[in-house]
Amino acid sequence: MPLVPVTEWKNFLSNYPDVHLLQTSSWGEFKTAFGWRVYHIIVGQVGAQILVRPLGFGFSWAYLPKGPVGPSSLIGDAIIRDEVWDTLIPELDTLCKRTRAVFLKVEPDLFELSDGEKSPSPTGLIPSHHAIQPQRTLIVSLQGSEEEILGRMKQKTRYNIRLSLKKGVIVRSSPDVNLFHTLMEVTGQRDEFGVHSRNYYKQAYELFSPRGECELFLAEYESQPLAALMVFTHGKRAWYFYGASAEQHRDRMPNYILQWEAMRWARKQGCLTYDLWGVPDFDLDTLENSFLQRRDGLWGVYRFKRGFGGKLQRAVGPWDRVYQPFLYRLYSWWIERKSPNQG
Repeated sequence: MPLVPVTEWKNFLSNYPDVHLLQTSSWGEFKTAFGWRVYHIIVGQVGAQILVRPLGFGFSWAYLPKGPVGPSSLIGDAIIRDEVWDTLIPELDTLCKRTRAVFLKVEPDLFELSDGEKSPSPTGLIPSHHAIQPQRTLIVSLQGSEEEILGRMKQKTRYNIRLSLKKGVIVRSSPDVNLFHTLMEVTGQRDEFGVHSRNYYKQAYELFSPRGECELFLAEYESQPLAALMVFTHGKRAWYFYGASAEQHRDRMPNYILQWEAMRWARKQGCLTYDLWGVPDFDLDTLENSFLQRRDGLWGVYRFKRGFGGKLQRAVGPWDRVYQPFLYRLYSWWIERKSPNQG
C-alpha cells in the first residue's frame, strides 16, 4: 500500500505550491490535535491527505478535503480524470477498510464551470447530501492596485470601509486568541452557529502564524474591541475562515475595514485571491432576489460578503464512497437531524 510518511508528503507538495490549505501537512498536523488520524497516499503523479475520525464501536469515517492533488492535466477544469480514480480508489479502499471506515467523503478543490451543471460523480462514488466545507463561496480577486480592487466592490461597501476609518476604527494584528474566542462566542449566540473551543483557535494560530500563513486582525474603537477575524494563506490563495463581532458600535462598520485590511495583508503575502468562505447554496439570481428578505443560515452574511466584489463559485462534489451501507444510512439520518438544511 503506497502510504508515505509526512516528510515524503511535504516533498510531493513542493511540486504544487498553490495546493489548498486543507491538503497541507500543516493542516494534517493541526487536525491530529483534535481526534483525527492523518494518512498520506501517493500513487504515481497523484496524492491525497486523508483524515480519519472515530465514530464509535470500532468504526470510523474518512475524509479527503480539497483533494486529491495532482497535475492540471489530470485534475482541473472541474473534472478529475478517470485514470486518477482508477489508480487512487483501490488504495483509498485499502486504507478505509483497514481503519474500518463506514464511508469516505471526498470534497475536491475544484469549482463547477457553470451554475447548474454539476460534474458527474466518479464511478464508485455517490453524490452526498452532506458537505463539510461550504458548497458555495465568493472569491475576491486581489490582482491590480488597491484602487482597482476597491473599484470592483459595490459602492456601499467602499463607503462603509471609508466610514469606518472616519469614525475612528483602528485595525491591528493581535495574538490575543482569548479575546478572539470571546468575540466568537458572542457572535455564535447572536447568529446561532457553532463555535470551536478556545484551544482550537489557539492551536490554529500558534501553528500557522509563525509560518506566515495566518494572521489575527482586531478592529478597535478607543481601545474597545469591536470585531476580529482570522485569515489563512497558502501559496497564492487566502481564506477567511473565522470572524466575530461585538454588539457595541456596529454603526462604525468595523467588519468592513477589517476585511479590507485582511485583504491588503493577504495581497502583501503574494496572494491573488481571497476566499470569503461560505454563502447560501443558491444561484446568483436567487441570492440577489432573496437576500433582503432572508436572515436564516448563511443569508445574513451574504448581504455583507456580496459587497466585496467576489465571484460566486460552487464547489464540485461532495461525493461519498460507502463501505458499510446500513451504518452509512444511520449516520446520514443522524446528520440530517443534527444539522437540518436551512436553505
